[in-house]
Amino acid sequence: MKYLNHTVSIAALAFGLGACTPAETIDLEALGQAPAVIAPTTPPSREGLAAGVQDAESVIWNMELMHEVPMPDGFNDPTAMWAPAIEIALAMAVEAGEEVERPPSPISFANTDMAFTGNRIVQGNWHGFNVYEAEGDAMPELILSVVCPGGQGDVSVIGNLVFRSVEDNRGRLDCGSETIEGDVSADRFRGVQIFDISDLSAPRQVAAVQTCRGSHTHTLVPHPTDANIVYIYNSATSGVRPTDELDICSDGEPDENPDTARYSIDVIRVQLDAPEQAAIIDRPRLFADAETGQIDSLWGGGPHEEEGRRTASTNQCHDITAYPEAGVAAGACAGNGILIDISNPEAPTRISDMASENMVYWHAAIFDNDASKIVFTDEWGGGIGARCRPEDPDLWGANVVADITEDGLSERGWFKIPNTQTAQENCVAHNGGLVPVPGRDIMVQGWYSGGISLIDFTDSDNPVEIGFFDRGPVSADELYLAGNWAAYWHNGRIYAPEIVRGIDIFRLLPSSLLSVNEVAAAELIRFDEFNTQTQRRFVWPDEPVVALAYLDQLVRAESLDAEMASQIRIAVGTNTADAELIATLNTAAQSASDDDANRFQAIAGWLQRSE
Repeated sequence: MKYLNHTVSIAALAFGLGACTPAETIDLEALGQAPAVIAPTTPPSREGLAAGVQDAESVIWNMELMHEVPMPDGFNDPTAMWAPAIEIALAMAVEAGEEVERPPSPISFANTDMAFTGNRIVQGNWHGFNVYEAEGDAMPELILSVVCPGGQGDVSVIGNLVFRSVEDNRGRLDCGSETIEGDVSADRFRGVQIFDISDLSAPRQVAAVQTCRGSHTHTLVPHPTDANIVYIYNSATSGVRPTDELDICSDGEPDENPDTARYSIDVIRVQLDAPEQAAIIDRPRLFADAETGQIDSLWGGGPHEEEGRRTASTNQCHDITAYPEAGVAAGACAGNGILIDISNPEAPTRISDMASENMVYWHAAIFDNDASKIVFTDEWGGGIGARCRPEDPDLWGANVVADITEDGLSERGWFKIPNTQTAQENCVAHNGGLVPVPGRDIMVQGWYSGGISLIDFTDSDNPVEIGFFDRGPVSADELYLAGNWAAYWHNGRIYAPEIVRGIDIFRLLPSSLLSVNEVAAAELIRFDEFNTQTQRRFVWPDEPVVALAYLDQLVRAESLDAEMASQIRIAVGTNTADAELIATLNTAAQSASDDDANRFQAIAGWLQRSE
């Protein structure tokens, strides 16, 4: 293992990202006026953006690009060709029955996913990982680079422990870059690594848990009562290792080999004060039929109809998003989306599943805050194809919203960014997460070379875009693997890992679609730690901007008259309300739509608590 030490004092324990305070938001002289917004704007065109690696033309709507954090030295060789991630993406596309041409990449190493702890950003990379210190709104400063080739490199973090996925056959136990020869080697590592970075001058690999199919992504799930225990749900998408290399492994279909390493995930138990003892404790068959025990009871791969789309076989999960506070997880599992019971995290079980002829590869999942719906993404083309061209169907390589009902998962609306990307841009739905605006379901998402998109899916049937950022392609002549791997809201800002350029950092701007109060209410949510595949519940404090955010939504929907809006705004701003106003709000909730009823009740509750 090699590392580059960048000595920086670690003083702050949490991001100080400049949230608006109630005093900054509430203007007592204008309390009876409409909610503060910027005038309505028409989205700018994404078409015809000039190409370039560092100088591509860009366009932005309803957000501000604050920083473009460059790739560190040693991770940015522009003369080398980079192949391992492309090989995996090609394999995924082939399994889904697609024909995809191999694109090159302008650099030898690529950024993947990220995680946050204290004032640190941990950035995954196929070549290792990087750690940055982020002080307020200043440009993040690189404090550590760890070189450990092997991809995919997705990361999670707990305190000073960094967890990292390794899937390539080139991965080594010693983190070396030397080629491993042959199908079987005692030096090969494929699985989940654990690093201790408590000493920035001497980071250590303290555990390396070998798995049968490596680790494409992983998910941290805390023990429900023991803070010293965490579980890792390991998702793997590549081939099974030879038994001679790892004796717990064997390949094949379950009708011929019931012990096959396919059709399962790995559950790894980690004791945080002894991470070196981390080990697999189970390989649950999430795809088995609960009544018959048949392992391959979900989608078997191939076309849904004779002339329909080909969908990958459900013998793996690509991503699992855990929502521990709700006791559930959502698996994006190649041919199916599944809902999982994780109330006992050592023994996850499938609750419900769904399939769709419009999905080629179920890739990632995002819950709403109430765990009443899930957004699933489709990585059509494995992330290496141009899938947002004008001729590409609107429902392919898109997001689908699924409501969670008593009868299971129910397909609702679809969303895809406007099809204006070129044949030189690898554009398709990829990773994202929630933005904590009370009263609405809003997410931010990466679309590779399609940039990032801010999406309101409050109405499950009609998800809509309310903001975006997009760059031109890396090359005007050739398709390269590039763009925003993901986008995540964390402590008031949006962080978007860029595959070849570094990290993009944004803040939201108020608009006709998102008021000052809604942005300020979102910025009240603070987490000391955030792992992107472990969703956390948003609980807003009793601040005036939260009540005003709900009020702005009612005004925008024209769900109350100007006189009532003015009365509520004054009551919230002056922290005064009478029983009659509270009763009026509760009465209004009884005849309102579900979303508006919740908003009326939230304002009434705030006024009652503030009396």
